[in-house]
Amino acid sequence: MGLTVIEKIIQAHSRDEVAAGRIVWMDLDVRSARDFGGPNVVKNYEREYGTAPPADVRKTFFTFDLCAPACTLKYADNQQACRDFARKHGITVFDVDRGIGSHVLMEEGLARPGGTAVGTDSHMNILGAVGCFGQGMGDVDIAFAFRTGRTWFEVPPTVKVVLKGKPAPGTGAKDLTLFLCRELGTKSIALAAAEFAGGAASALDPAGRITLCSMVTEMAGIVGFVPGEGPAADPDARYSDVVEVDVGGLGPQVATPPSPNAVRDLADVKGVRIDSGFIGSCTNGRVEDFARAADVLRGRKVRDGVMLKVVPATRRVYDEMLRSGILAALFDSGAIVLNPGCGGCAEGHAGLTGKGEVEISTGNRNFPGKQGKGPVYLASPEVVAASCVRGEIGGPEGL
Repeated sequence: MGLTVIEKIIQAHSRDEVAAGRIVWMDLDVRSARDFGGPNVVKNYEREYGTAPPADVRKTFFTFDLCAPACTLKYADNQQACRDFARKHGITVFDVDRGIGSHVLMEEGLARPGGTAVGTDSHMNILGAVGCFGQGMGDVDIAFAFRTGRTWFEVPPTVKVVLKGKPAPGTGAKDLTLFLCRELGTKSIALAAAEFAGGAASALDPAGRITLCSMVTEMAGIVGFVPGEGPAADPDARYSDVVEVDVGGLGPQVATPPSPNAVRDLADVKGVRIDSGFIGSCTNGRVEDFARAADVLRGRKVRDGVMLKVVPATRRVYDEMLRSGILAALFDSGAIVLNPGCGGCAEGHAGLTGKGEVEISTGNRNFPGKQGKGPVYLASPEVVAASCVRGEIGGPEGL
C-alpha cells in the first residue's frame, strides 16, 4: 500500500513503521520557540535537563514576532530570557527585526520540502506550503525536542480535497481559502492532513500556497499540502476520505464575526461601516499581498476616520516593498506601515480594536477578543484596501 504525503515525510524521519493512527518517534529537522511560549520552554528545559546542551544547536532556534520590539514588560522579560538561554548554548535567535518566525524559517531554507519542524506557534503547519511538515506543540514537548531532537507523534489520516472548476477572474488565494473554511468547516479535515488537488490548487503561487496552508488550522486540520512542493503521494495511497469542492465561478469572500468559518459572498456584506483595516499576518504578509493592495490604493487615499495598518511578514518582504515602490504607494495613501511581525494578530504589535471599532483584516482569525473588543471581518488584501478607501466593506470595482 502506498503512502500519502504526510506518511512519506514521517517515514523518512522515523525508524518505526508509519501508518495512519500509529504513534511513532520522529526525528526533527527544526525545533523552535517564539516569544510566546519560549520562556516556558526555557524554564521546563532547565528544570528537566539542567545545563545539558540541546541535541543540535544548528537545528534549534528562537523567533520573536508577536510583540516586536517588546511593548510590554512581560514580552521584554520573555524575549530576554530566551536570549540569555540562547547565548548559553549557542542557539540562533531570529530577533525582533526579522519578522514572523515560520516565514523566516522558509526564507532561510531551514523549513524545506520533505522536512519536519515544530514550534510554539499554532500556525506552524503553514510550512506545508513548502512541502514541510510543521506542527505547533506545547512548551514541555518543545523543551523535550530541544534536548533530544525528536518527538512522538500520532500519524494522522489524510483527506484528499479536490478543487473542481475555475474561480472567477480577480478571485485570489484568500477568497479561495475563506470559501474552503466555509465549505469544509471544522469537521471535514479535522485532525487530518489535507492534500489539496485540482487546477485551482495547482495554480496558486508561493504566496497563495502560504495563504491556504496558514488557515488549515482554522479548518481544524493538522497540516495541508499543495501540489508542486515536496514529496508527492503514491498513486495507491490510502485516504480516509476524498472531498470534492466546486470553486467554479467563485468570487470574493468575507468571513464575518465571530468565526473564520462564518463566510459569505462579498456582495452579502457590502456597505458595512468600518473603522480600521489591517493587511499582514502569516496569512497575507508577503510582497505579493502588498502589491495587490498597492494596486488598489495607488493614487487614492484611505478615507478620513479610517485607520489602515500594514505589517510586512519579514524584513526581506519589507526590503522588497521599499525597493519596488510598493511601500511608497501604501504610505502615500495614508496607511500606517509598521515593522515586520505578526501585526494585527498579536497583542499590542499593531494596536488593538476598541469596543465598537469595526475592523476588516487579512488575518486568519476573528474570534471575539482576538484583536481586541471590536468585531473583525476577514478578507483579501484587495478587499481590505478598497474597504479602507470606501469607509465600508466593498471591493475595488467602481473606485
